[in-house]
Amino acid sequence: MPDEVHATAPPEPPTPSPADTPTPLAEPADDWATRYKYLLADFENFRRRTERSREAITRQARAGVIRELLPIFEAFRSARVAVASLPGNDPVRHGLEMLDREWSTFLKHEGVEPIAVVGEPFRPDEEEAVGDVPTSPGVPDGGVAEIVQQGYRFFGGVLRPAKVVVARAPPVPVTEIARPEEAP
Repeated sequence: MPDEVHATAPPEPPTPSPADTPTPLAEPADDWATRYKYLLADFENFRRRTERSREAITRQARAGVIRELLPIFEAFRSARVAVASLPGNDPVRHGLEMLDREWSTFLKHEGVEPIAVVGEPFRPDEEEAVGDVPTSPGVPDGGVAEIVQQGYRFFGGVLRPAKVVVARAPPVPVTEIARPEEAP
């Protein structure tokens, strides 16, 4: 038997599997640019939030220190009032006046402002009424007549509310309402 040659068709090339095919870039370059812009905006927002948070924490810490210093400042002010009767060339009086200027400069630099002013209207959101007195010519009804303890603002917020005495007009006595005469 002679060698038979079987004619066979050439083998077909193997079909590539999906894993073997090269994949085009999953996302076009424009999408990467957009994603970069969003990421940059998110980072910028995060940076701003962190900065605001840091500033708030710093402000709270400063407010705590200043709140602790206020009794010392008020004791100093009382001492200054007590030595005001000393002669102008007295070294104690001169020293307390210098300290008063330094305290005032420090508080102003820190953004601390007094709240209550005699004669100004009472503000319940910043002042606490501890009593009332009759009105006087310099103080209208509802005005601050006396400051018992000064309050202070710090960066627009209340560091400590003021304790004040408020002027009140005496109540108007209620008179009997005139009745129309009854017809007979």
